[in-house]
Amino acid sequence: MGKHYLPNLAQRDEMLREIGFGSIDELFSDVPEGMVREFGLPEGKSEYEVFLELNETLNKNKTVLEMPSFLGAGTYFHYIPAHIKYIIERSEFLTSYTPYQAEISQGMLQALFEYQSMMAELYGLPVVNSSMYDWGTAIAEAALMTVRLHKGKRKRFVIPKALSPEKRTVIETYTRGANLEVIEVPWNDEGKLDMEKLKEAVENSAGVYVEMTNFFGLVEENVREIGEIAHEAGAYFVVGADPTMLGVFEAPGELGADIAVGEAAYLGNPMNFGGPRAGVFAVRNDKKLIRQMPGRIIGMTKDAEGRRAFVMTLQTREQHIRRAKATSNICSNEALVAIASAIHLASLGPKGLKELGETILKNTAYLMKRLSEIAEVPFEGLYFKDVPVRFERPYRDIHEALLARGIHGGYYLGKHFPELGETALFSATETTRKEWVEALIKALREVA
Repeated sequence: MGKHYLPNLAQRDEMLREIGFGSIDELFSDVPEGMVREFGLPEGKSEYEVFLELNETLNKNKTVLEMPSFLGAGTYFHYIPAHIKYIIERSEFLTSYTPYQAEISQGMLQALFEYQSMMAELYGLPVVNSSMYDWGTAIAEAALMTVRLHKGKRKRFVIPKALSPEKRTVIETYTRGANLEVIEVPWNDEGKLDMEKLKEAVENSAGVYVEMTNFFGLVEENVREIGEIAHEAGAYFVVGADPTMLGVFEAPGELGADIAVGEAAYLGNPMNFGGPRAGVFAVRNDKKLIRQMPGRIIGMTKDAEGRRAFVMTLQTREQHIRRAKATSNICSNEALVAIASAIHLASLGPKGLKELGETILKNTAYLMKRLSEIAEVPFEGLYFKDVPVRFERPYRDIHEALLARGIHGGYYLGKHFPELGETALFSATETTRKEWVEALIKALREVA
């Protein structure tokens, strides 16, 4: 690296003498042998040479329009209206961090308040925080919250086995230090939550979690009944829902949820190779629950002159209160992602959101119908976005053959759910074109 990039490099020897060392090697002499190694980095290049090399690498990527993709399983290609990117790139949003000083952060605070208000209406629960990291961390925080609500007397949290492996890993990571036991409930012959097994698992549990569409894309039809089982056992009921489905399905709050979680980034945000995201976290209007919510809540009030104003009403993070009293140590909000989702929601409105959900349902149904002509769809039922398909041949071979034909196939389930055999999840959204599906079917006929 050139000396002009490090303004204090000329004073290196002087700094070493000041701290009592004669050389850089001597400075690191107490590092155990074997811990220091040469990285073998190449010689430096000019900015233009780096630019050319990076562009050469980037040009290897293909967009969804160049290579139709049916890879969903939690990350989906949705259409984002052009104005959303324009609005969030305004400096008032793009450069804003936590609005600690309300008097100079009214715009950001109001935008987050609008996000909370729309998500509250969408999820059917009146109190929403100004976002979590993502859906997985929102579930994990909900699990810890149910234990706090039971004052630590119950330390079991029930989840479905038909859950994203990534979410499962996040939950395990969060709950390990709290010694919270995570109980899995298997799916039944229909691919949905086994109600009899749930009744056995719920005893002495702090909370029960279910998703309105499980990891296999199946719509769980017994959500209300699951909530009743949880409440009868004295457990809190946590419901996960994709916001893009809530224009056509009942809201979690209407189905009896005490806590609802989801992924706000499905609205207004590109896939971004998997992140960043923004987790939805909502609770019913119960002060006991509100006080135990992680993250922060933006509220509306009046200033000293009686004008409408916005403030951070509740913020139970460790940096704001005594660490031992904090609800969470890692619950920063994803403000820009949340605002993008709020802009998209406001742009859609109730009618647009309903049309979005209906289009996804229709496209998913068409994808399932066509795939079932090629291979086995292991479960009957209503699917939203994802459809599992079981093949006779090893799916990895099929996937490679699809890639060679310019099509990205589905998510292989065999690694995490070996009992399903050579099964993969294929995804559809409102962006899925009929000709993409036909190209997929044609390719599968050749390789499956």
